[in-house]
Amino acid sequence: MLVDRFGREHRDLRISLTDRCSLRCTYCMPAEGVPWLRGPDLMTTAELVRIATVAVAEGITEVRLTGGEPLLRPDVVEIVAALTALSGPSGPPEVSLTTNALRLPALATPLADAGLSRVNVSLDTLRRDRFKELTRRDRLTDTLAGIAAADVAGLHPIKLNAVVMRGVNDDEVVDLVRYAVDHGYEMRFIEQMPLDPGHTWLREAMVTGTEILERLAAAFTLTEVTGRGSAPAERWAIDGGPSTVGVIASVSAPFCGACDRVRLTADGQLRSCLFARTESNLLGLLRDGADDAALAAALHTCLAGKLPGHGIDDPTFLQPDRPMSAIGG
Repeated sequence: MLVDRFGREHRDLRISLTDRCSLRCTYCMPAEGVPWLRGPDLMTTAELVRIATVAVAEGITEVRLTGGEPLLRPDVVEIVAALTALSGPSGPPEVSLTTNALRLPALATPLADAGLSRVNVSLDTLRRDRFKELTRRDRLTDTLAGIAAADVAGLHPIKLNAVVMRGVNDDEVVDLVRYAVDHGYEMRFIEQMPLDPGHTWLREAMVTGTEILERLAAAFTLTEVTGRGSAPAERWAIDGGPSTVGVIASVSAPFCGACDRVRLTADGQLRSCLFARTESNLLGLLRDGADDAALAAALHTCLAGKLPGHGIDDPTFLQPDRPMSAIGG
């Protein structure tokens, strides 16, 4: 198993397929975008699958495909098919995907046929004017159509993720939950984290998980769902269930002690934490001729250096050099 020095077993591998995105969310990147990785620096499909094969053999049971926007990768369906064909000590990994949903009307059914289990979709607002302002693209209708396509294709459960920002969309948390409940989706709210390329994040401006729950409790009866395990979201049943809402309070109530995630960037760098300041160059090893045993050793070495927590509250905390779009969610 992939166990760090604090005894945490790592079963969840997040793989970024690309750093590119079709939106320009204000909390993620500037309007003009960021410098993209060059094509030769990206993992090929064969390289990505080779690393994933080793990781699954070492105990990874879930693979989440991220970006940027992973559906911009032309061979995303082939990648899903290759990953779902892998097998480790616990059998095939569950393969899921985080997306902005813009390409799901065309890809939801092929992805489901390839073995994709479910999707998480970013949806910060239900207002067209606000969506356009937040993403710098007038694509809310396309996003909602993509979510509906995922529903028809059976990519369940569909989880909708919203980053809650003060004075931007914090007045929509109840509306977003009602939309999710009406359609059979699960709404999840995320505290804004210091991962913006402009390094303008301020803790005092952040909407906390507690504030989000206070707003929801004014509109719904919330009952805590037990058995969170290593999941990032704390969940509450809404008005007795079965619908639930999740809150990911990574900053104010970190869940680092139960973290089971490790991340692979689109250029083949392994990161033991979203906020890690160091990376392990698996792609370099692979292109230098490393065998599977050497790749497995690199996985274990990377996790041996994992810190007990992200350290956002530490006075010495430094934001990662890479923004979220380049790390992968």
